[in-house]
Amino acid sequence: MNLHAHPNRWLALAAVALGTSLVIMDATIANVALPVVIGDLGLTATDAEWMNAVYSLVFASLMLTSGRLGDLYGRKTMFLGGVALFGLSSLVVGSAPAAAVLIGARLVQGIGAAMVLPATLSSINALFTGRERAISFAVYGSTIGGMAAVGPLLGGWLATDVSWRWAFWLNIPFGLIALVLAWRFLPETRDPHLRRGIDIPGTLLATLGLGALVFGLIEATSYGWWTQADGSASPVPFALAGGLVLLAVFTGVERRREAADKVVLAHLGLFAIPTFRYGSIAALVVALGEFGLLFTLPLVLQGAMGYDALGTGWLILSLAVGTFLASGVVPQVTRRLGQRAVVRTGLGMEAVAVGALAWLLPAPAWQLAACLFLYGAGVGFATAQLTSVILVDVPRKLSGEASGLQTTVRQIGSALGVALLGGLLISTLTTGTDQRLADAGVPDVARTRIVDAVHSSVGAAIPGLAEAGPQFAQAATLASDAMIEAARITTGVAAIVLVVGLLATLALPRIRHHDEPEPHAEVALERADL
Repeated sequence: MNLHAHPNRWLALAAVALGTSLVIMDATIANVALPVVIGDLGLTATDAEWMNAVYSLVFASLMLTSGRLGDLYGRKTMFLGGVALFGLSSLVVGSAPAAAVLIGARLVQGIGAAMVLPATLSSINALFTGRERAISFAVYGSTIGGMAAVGPLLGGWLATDVSWRWAFWLNIPFGLIALVLAWRFLPETRDPHLRRGIDIPGTLLATLGLGALVFGLIEATSYGWWTQADGSASPVPFALAGGLVLLAVFTGVERRREAADKVVLAHLGLFAIPTFRYGSIAALVVALGEFGLLFTLPLVLQGAMGYDALGTGWLILSLAVGTFLASGVVPQVTRRLGQRAVVRTGLGMEAVAVGALAWLLPAPAWQLAACLFLYGAGVGFATAQLTSVILVDVPRKLSGEASGLQTTVRQIGSALGVALLGGLLISTLTTGTDQRLADAGVPDVARTRIVDAVHSSVGAAIPGLAEAGPQFAQAATLASDAMIEAARITTGVAAIVLVVGLLATLALPRIRHHDEPEPHAEVALERADL
């Protein structure tokens, strides 16, 4: 059967969009519930960062391998297995009695997520073409964006009125729906021309390199950038340098294997395609800014501005409304302005919204909601069309690898966003609190205890300070001021990162209209020695 005329292709799209929504939504639910989890399980600042970063890290590290396995053995099979593993690990996350179990289960969730996402994009590429492909990406993107934002409201309500554990158990019933829909309506697709085999050296080098980088960025808050508290050398610079070296070796190994006509983890020659290259750069920096912001904002709202998890969820719902409204008009706007203009408009809206947040914090709820609405509208314009732009000139025979590679780039950005912006928030909060307490004349012993509590809880201990007695009221106020200032700095950096993503799109070539014939991308890739 011609897959482009498959009678159930729209129901198949619903299945893969729902499955992907769970994968994306889980990160945002975790952000809203994080302050509650910190208090319940006694997470340290490092634990809190790892809870989110390990998910994105494993997601990114296994994406390319998962995409290749799907191309070889069946994308439907990988999707079903990934959703099932994701649901089972969500059960363990929600049942976790301690930080180690929680982080370990989040790691397994990342494996399941890595199985799901490449299979969905490859399936959409195989099922839709022309005008329908543009519509399918818009539906796919709006579903993901909407669920990613509605998820925090559900998670906030559950964390506030029921239990944070149900914020993760929520994945199980929705995962079952996605499994049933995919089992019934999603056709099995694979690449019959793909050579069998797995690039083990490339997989190990990429995984270890990314792991070392994220480890260094996250653990800098614990060990210090250069020296530890006891004066000994910090492992952070060695981890960062080692990660960069491993990734450089990975690039060289992949080039040599490619030249020797061996199986490779990724055809790096895909970056010779301008739309893929510049679109991926934009996707990386945008994900860095977005996920870094979504990690830090709930901590600030609940730690320093008096919101609970449900109130945070309601605020972030305005982001969902913006995403839904913008996504609804994306196909019409794209036909008028073209994909490049829509992507640039969306990224510009995101940058302005995040910059406004940095300027206005602390702000009344309506101003925060307005900024998040504008931000969500930018996400609605940019996300789906950016995916389409990245893949538009990729030969269909390489769609699986390209989908995995561009999603890997996004997840690398997500992990780096949590590590970089989360680390910046924590270090700035710690330094600011210590300085304010010292200026206020708080005795050294009390100051050290308060700073340690604020640092280790990433600000979650601040409301408790205010309730501990009159002698701690001033300390709570000073710590809140320090956290808001740290949030303004961190959010400002996120806005700058989004501007960099916008600048990357200026290098995008003209995108052909969906009714135009596809260019001979295979020839371009051959010229690039792919």
